[in-house]
Parts: sequence; C-alpha cells; structure tokens
Amino acid sequence: MNLESKVVGLIKAMHLGPTLIVATATFLLAQFQFSNLSACEITLAIIAGQCVVGWSNDLIDYPLDRAVNRQSKPLVSGSLNRKSLVVAIPSALAAAILLSYFGPLGFKGMMIHLLGIASATFYNLGMKSTLLSVLPYAISFGLLPWAVFVAAGKSAPTWIYVGFILFACAFHFLNVVKDMDSDRLLNIGGLPQRLGTKGSLVVAGALVLLGCWDILTR
Repeated sequence: MNLESKVVGLIKAMHLGPTLIVATATFLLAQFQFSNLSACEITLAIIAGQCVVGWSNDLIDYPLDRAVNRQSKPLVSGSLNRKSLVVAIPSALAAAILLSYFGPLGFKGMMIHLLGIASATFYNLGMKSTLLSVLPYAISFGLLPWAVFVAAGKSAPTWIYVGFILFACAFHFLNVVKDMDSDRLLNIGGLPQRLGTKGSLVVAGALVLLGCWDILTR
C-alpha cells in the first residue's frame, strides 16, 4: 500500500461529507465569538474529533461492511488496512485534545468536546442498532455550540441548541436511508431502520422544517 493510497483511504474513512458539514457549521458558529484565526483553530480541533469518530466507525463496522461488500469503505476496498486506523485513531484523539486545550476552547471547551466524541463513539459501539440510535446525534451536536460559547465565556441562545439538534437528528435519518437494505440484512435495527425508508424520510423532513421554523422565529 503506497502513501497516496493510504492518505486517500484515511480521508474517505473520516466520512468526508459529514466532516465538511460539521467543520463549516463550527467555523461559522465560532466566527461570531472569536477572530477568524481562532475560529480556524477551533474548527481544526473539531475536525480531529470527527476523524476519531469516522475512523472508529469504519474500524468497528469492518466485519459488517465486508459482509455486504461495501466497496465505498476503504477497509473493504483494500485502499486502507486496519493497522493504519489502529494507529490513526489515538493520534487523532491526541490532536483533538491538544488543539482544544491549547487553543481557544481551553479546558472547559475541551471537556465538552470530549463528551461529544464519547457520545458519537457510543453510537459506533452499538447504539446505532437500538431505538435510541438518534440520541448520540442529539447529544454530540447539542454539545458543539455549548463548547464554543463556554470557551467565549457566554451562554448560547436556546434556539441555537435546538437548531443544531434538529438538523443533526434529521441528518441521522437521511444518512441511514442509502444503506437501509444492507443494514437490515446485517440486523442493524436503529430507529431509522425500524421506521423504514418512507418513515425515515418523513421524520427527516419534519425535523428539517422544525429546524427552519426554529431559526426563523428565534
């Protein structure tokens, strides 16, 4: 495995799309409280945390992904090996801690950030297969604005928490739809899988509408 293949595999395994969404939301949120430079530093810390979550997800799910031959997963396609992720995950966690603690987030923001990472990791470890599968999304994304505002010595308005939680939960239902059939074959019985494709789309749509209403009526 050459270096280029390994780097591309790591980027794919970090779940690039969702990571970019989280990074963009983090930067925009932090920019209102800090300078552009500080907002970039906070965003880098959050990206490191997202790497922990994405990479651990692919490592934990490897047997399941291989069973349904998900070639979009770097471990299954062979562009990345498990040893690389075993090394990369603690490295990303260390980076998330250091960038948080020595950056604008500080100690309090770092601890909240770590709670968010822990919540998402619990999803990877098994909550994704329960009726409470949406809960880690609500917790982790609800903690994100808290970390930023605490670091700035302020309290976030309620509508920001509500908005982050609603849109994050909507993303959970939408994200599962594309893998609905294979998830059911693997007996992954999270809330979206139990509701089915149509039910998940309805719930996601309702959550998005509520999120928009929350923003417009703040």
